[in-house]
Amino acid sequence: MTSEVIIDAQSKEISIALLEDKRLVEYQREPREASFSVGNIYVAKVKKLMPGLNACFVDVGYERDAFLHYLDLGSQFNSYAKYLKQVQSDRKRLYPIQKATRLPDLQKDGTVQNTLQVGQEVMVQIVKEPISTKGPRLTGEISFAGRFLVLIPFGHKVSVSSKIKSGEERARLKQLIQSITPKNFGVIVRTVAEGKRVAELDAEMKVLLSRWNEAITKLQKTQERPQLVFEETGRAVAMLRDLFNPTYENIYVNDDEICTAVRHYVSLIAPEKAGIVKKYTGKVPIFDNFDVTKQIKSSFGKTINYGHGCYLIIEHTEAMHVVDVNSGNRTKEKAQEQNALDTNLGAADELARQLRLRDMGGIIVVDFIDMNLAEDRQMLYERMCKNMQKDRARHNILPLSKFGLMQITRQRVRPVMDVDVDETCPTCFGSGKIRSSILFTDQLERKIDRLVNKVGVKKFYLHVHPYVAAYINKGFISLKRKWQLKYGLGVNIVPSQKLAFLQYEFYDANQQFIDMKEQNDKS
Repeated sequence: MTSEVIIDAQSKEISIALLEDKRLVEYQREPREASFSVGNIYVAKVKKLMPGLNACFVDVGYERDAFLHYLDLGSQFNSYAKYLKQVQSDRKRLYPIQKATRLPDLQKDGTVQNTLQVGQEVMVQIVKEPISTKGPRLTGEISFAGRFLVLIPFGHKVSVSSKIKSGEERARLKQLIQSITPKNFGVIVRTVAEGKRVAELDAEMKVLLSRWNEAITKLQKTQERPQLVFEETGRAVAMLRDLFNPTYENIYVNDDEICTAVRHYVSLIAPEKAGIVKKYTGKVPIFDNFDVTKQIKSSFGKTINYGHGCYLIIEHTEAMHVVDVNSGNRTKEKAQEQNALDTNLGAADELARQLRLRDMGGIIVVDFIDMNLAEDRQMLYERMCKNMQKDRARHNILPLSKFGLMQITRQRVRPVMDVDVDETCPTCFGSGKIRSSILFTDQLERKIDRLVNKVGVKKFYLHVHPYVAAYINKGFISLKRKWQLKYGLGVNIVPSQKLAFLQYEFYDANQQFIDMKEQNDKS
């Protein structure tokens, strides 16, 4: 299996697609100005204590206060609280963590009102982004994640991933990390560290230590609260950190700045793979070129077809996701039980992909087609477990119940990725009436004339539906050629699959969006 990462950087958002054997399996989209990402570290004040929940609400600057449970404060909370006071008592000289005193662990059966006070400053890290009506979820156990290691300030031991099975390798890594870990730090050794040399691990340890020092220095120098003291790396780099593996053949990026950042990161963790990061320079939008746009439009929405007429219906409620499996017009000449098994196995394959693709979390209930044979139900359960092995999110799968339902829980740290494929008509804006389509090119020419002669933009890119682009480029003396003769060679036509039939978008030479819609276009 080969994997490719496609990164589409637009002026307002960044989209990332992971392809396995050219098939879309993960898709993430994030606004450029997005904040409150998982991993961000804040120094904030306790806003309100909730003794009934044994928790508190913390103001981190979000419209809804963040939630922090007593058990999430971490065993070393007292050590953190004392160290924060020592750091803030001297604004000129930073008190090193190696000299900090480790206090007794926080009692697990304690209460929040005996530990915290309203207005008290705490150092917290986001573990779950704001979802629906809920604010961010916080933890007091600070950690800095790298590719091979996770650094934990005030930790007291070195832990090795349980997925590393070799006892000899586990002992080697533990001894090695213990020799390079500074005092008052703990480390978790990740699975990908298996077989790595000391130089690689030591280099990452220094990077993680520098992140801690930058965060604590920012805390010391600033008095504004809440204060973001450490921001998780950009979504593109963060995703690569967790996903990167030697099977990657290419990483395509259409933005110079992000391309440089990604190439720098890959050269740090896998110097021999730095050449796979490539700048995309094609004229067609990057997602169209790699067939991502088409897969997005066919893979999201309420109804998902997965072959032979079978389909899934996915419904999202406040409490859970509900999935219904339907055989549709499947007419294979097989017994009913065999047809049900084939349909369910295909649904299990597609559902595992959909969970990763949409990043569906919480409780998922799947209504498979009823099967009478116990061995068929067991086969379906084993198929689902095997498919979910590729999923990085923590999950739990239960066998089919007496009602033929499968229950799945999956870790949820950010809102589900929901791409609305049913759009309001961009040409009539829901009114049901549009101008004559034969006049559409005349309308485009008026926009071009205004852009060139009044706005003064000489070079631009006009994105239109592929069918419209084909019509504009048709013939030896095409419409495009006539426009270039009249308005200059800066007129460029780009077919874009994401646009509706009579929709258009203008972009300047720097690929910045130009709003050319007028009020009478929308009325």
